Amino acid sequence: MQRRRIQSLISFLITAAVVVSCIRDEAPEGAELAVGDSLPDFSVTMSDGSSFSTSDLEGKVSLIMFFHTGCPDCKAELPVVQSIYEKYGQEIGICCISREEGAAEIEEYWQSAGLTLPWSAQEDRSIYSLFATYGVPRIYISDRNLTIYSVYDDDPLATRSQLAADIEACLAE
Repeated sequence: MQRRRIQSLISFLITAAVVVSCIRDEAPEGAELAVGDSLPDFSVTMSDGSSFSTSDLEGKVSLIMFFHTGCPDCKAELPVVQSIYEKYGQEIGICCISREEGAAEIEEYWQSAGLTLPWSAQEDRSIYSLFATYGVPRIYISDRNLTIYSVYDDDPLATRSQLAADIEACLAE
């Protein structure tokens, strides 16, 4: 009897850990940017001190990812975006923006994971809230007119081939 209770408790704890692993909050209706919406006006300072803004993306295809290094889904998605950066980094604008995470944590994770993606540390949700209100990872691909072409989150995670196909379609326009 005691053993069955312990097994039930362990199963419950594992399920609870999986459910919250993607750092998902409550989802208010209609609060997310969607395909066909315009990119919001924003500007961030990158890890190398340069700036990255909506105006820099005019006439360019872009990929913007929101992440947190403590999120298992983000850890799975970042290498996919890294491979996109390695292939398209000179042709498109790419930026990874943290949601409520400081530079020290990001830099440590980037080094340990061998990432070279450009990133911006945001210790609050001010930039994130222009795009969404819940959940990471989030990836937005926009066309040369700053119109969102595709949006990906953790359900399901974007694959390299999906991201590449979307980028290729935007580059061909």
